[in-house]
Amino acid sequence: MPSNVDKKALPSYMMYVNGGLAGMMATCIVQPLDLVKTRMQISATTGEYKSSFDCLAKVFKSEGILAFYNGLSAGLMRQATYTTGRMGFYQVENEAYRNHFNAPPTLFSSMGMGILAGAVGAMIGNPAEVALIRMMSDNRLPPAERRNYKNVVDAFVRIVKDEGVTALWRGCTPTVGRAMVVNMVQLGSYSQFKGAFGPYFSGLGLHTSAAMMSGLLTTIASMPLDMAKTRIQQQKSGEYKGTMDVLMKVSKNEGIPALWKGFTPYLCRLGPHTVFSFIFLEQLTKAYKRIVLGDDSDSTI
Repeated sequence: MPSNVDKKALPSYMMYVNGGLAGMMATCIVQPLDLVKTRMQISATTGEYKSSFDCLAKVFKSEGILAFYNGLSAGLMRQATYTTGRMGFYQVENEAYRNHFNAPPTLFSSMGMGILAGAVGAMIGNPAEVALIRMMSDNRLPPAERRNYKNVVDAFVRIVKDEGVTALWRGCTPTVGRAMVVNMVQLGSYSQFKGAFGPYFSGLGLHTSAAMMSGLLTTIASMPLDMAKTRIQQQKSGEYKGTMDVLMKVSKNEGIPALWKGFTPYLCRLGPHTVFSFIFLEQLTKAYKRIVLGDDSDSTI
């Protein structure tokens, strides 16, 4: 039987590097959609924005086009921590599974690995998540209440100075919970969709189609948890005690559909981000294998 033992393996550290780079590249493209999603979730109780397009128009009119990139430094930091951790850890798990069982992961194995990868990434990336939410929502606060962080480093320094180091992990529980759900669905389904679509597509077409389906499923499953995370990280008065408290209060006061408030911009943000992240990751991995390892085979994410 043919053996793959002779092939050089992708170094573990490159799995983390490629994962982080892919996430950062995708973030540069979808940052405006992330801002719209966050603004709509925060303003759900005030009805400030009628739709995603209304939010886009109002932000552009009152704050200018550069406002769509408020918090970009925090967004890139989040990808450099959260996505590096989750993508790298998942690839390491995936590679270990294939080497041990000499077969692609099953559906439940992929989901389990996605859960672990999400938890690891979320713990690492929570400080950047807090800074990102605050920076993107700052311009809608009254001038006297704005934090006016200069960049993500300034945000970290001032949060620790004014609120203590534990404030960087505010909302960590819902963040980890959301990340576990997101990665269970996103990473697990991507692997499965790649296997299912393999006989019909190849290369970029395969990666894009699998990522698009993965992005849709992930959006539906994670939206309520993302909304809870955003509300907790933005709050000042201790209005919410935790994730379940947010979900219960929002359902009671605003209706169950409010749990999916901002679904369109969230899908428009998470869908393309999923697609671009996986495409960039696949291409970065393929390029490293070809240039450094002399291996022209497709990646096995």
